[in-house]
Amino acid sequence: MGPLDLLMQGFAGALTPINLLWVVVGCLLGTGVGVLPGLGSSMAVALLLPMTFALDPTAAFIMFSGVYFGGLFGDSTMAILMNTPGQASAIASTFEGHRMAKDGRAPQALATAAIGAFIGGMIASVVVVFLAPKLAEWSASFGPAEYFALALFAFVATSSIVGDSALKGITALVIGLGIATIGIDPTTGAERGTLGVQELFDGIPLVTVTVAILALGEVFHVASRIRRDPATKAMKTSGRPWLSRAEFAEAAPAWARGTAIGLPFGVIPVGGSEVPTFMAYALERRLDRHRTKGRRFGTGAIRGLAAPEAAGNATTGTAMGALLALGLPVSATAAIMLAAFRQYGLQPGPLLFERAPDLVWALLASFFVAMVVLLVINLPFAQLWAKLLLIPNPYLYAGISVFCGLGVYALSSSRFDLAMLLFIGVVGFVMRRYDVPLAPLMIGMVLGPLAETSLRDALLSSNGDYSVLVRSPITWLLYGVLLVVLTVTVASRLRRRSGADI
Repeated sequence: MGPLDLLMQGFAGALTPINLLWVVVGCLLGTGVGVLPGLGSSMAVALLLPMTFALDPTAAFIMFSGVYFGGLFGDSTMAILMNTPGQASAIASTFEGHRMAKDGRAPQALATAAIGAFIGGMIASVVVVFLAPKLAEWSASFGPAEYFALALFAFVATSSIVGDSALKGITALVIGLGIATIGIDPTTGAERGTLGVQELFDGIPLVTVTVAILALGEVFHVASRIRRDPATKAMKTSGRPWLSRAEFAEAAPAWARGTAIGLPFGVIPVGGSEVPTFMAYALERRLDRHRTKGRRFGTGAIRGLAAPEAAGNATTGTAMGALLALGLPVSATAAIMLAAFRQYGLQPGPLLFERAPDLVWALLASFFVAMVVLLVINLPFAQLWAKLLLIPNPYLYAGISVFCGLGVYALSSSRFDLAMLLFIGVVGFVMRRYDVPLAPLMIGMVLGPLAETSLRDALLSSNGDYSVLVRSPITWLLYGVLLVVLTVTVASRLRRRSGADI
């Protein structure tokens, strides 16, 4: 029986009234949790895990998939409206999406995000059904040297592209890498950057850094300018909750490029959808700089929002395929779902398709259903969500501050983490004050551990021979593309500088 026939059987199971109800419940829960800073789909799945043991396994995992995808929609909503992403996967959406909201285009921004997530998720679901074995085979060719090259590519490309000053971009990257190295060295057991503080032995959680830099830093920035800049006291929202034909035509290529970037990362264990969303954003920014006229980035470019949204959901879809086919969790949420499978006595992997085909194919079919449900839930209510911007800033940002603290405290129940949240929030405020880009810091924080571990593993496997880092064709390709990116970046900046001198 072919994949299409099996998928049709899966739809027969997923579209039963009770399972359809659990899809809707999961989508609503995921979206609701996603709009709270510091929370996300991983926490929602973790909290729901003990409560679902009374459910049939198929119903439980269908609900989990709705939570997984719904969390991305919720994260994007708050990233766009409040510049406060619930998870790192929505960081790239803040750069242009929040500017669109400030410019009075919040409904259009939310519609762009919803359609992009729908396109990326649907295409990823098709890929999972028909092409998962090939993607898994390609992922298996990645070793430590390839992961290090990928991380280095992301470091250099992000710090050189985001922002007008390469020095500021590198500074932000170094700050992010410095934060990522705090804690106990996993290889030697030595303390690094802890200053003897026991609470730092486990490092600084990514959620704390994300909420502090992006959410609390924004609160401080708005508070510092609220008297001098009356425009920050309220945002206007236009009444058109849909995309015009011109906006749709501009966003469509970005949706396609973002989806293409996001698909492979679902089976490459680099921590989730943070890397492809940053890469999709960086590509669109690079393309915008080569426009002869009509450059939009920095003023609310719709393509700068469309590409990361499509990339994030495309990665999430193929990540679920990697979890089912390989037992490989490539994100925190997927890791929790792996634990849920084991609680039910199931082991994801090739044998799962033989031992529990009804569950697997109903779950795969529920991906398509969840995408449709989320589009129906989010697209018509884009204008309603945008009404949040009409709340006066003192009340709005006070509420955001409370949720920032609640989200961080809920993860660890530690007052020290609240103090760290405040300190890093001040760092985020200072970075905004001096126009230091935030994206390189976040990409350094996300990929720093991966780069360090990959470099060590590669050198250990080669007895310290550094040539192992450039032996494979994949590393040649990544370093070659990186060289092209750097060459083009330097050349374009030299041209702009020479034009300014003239």
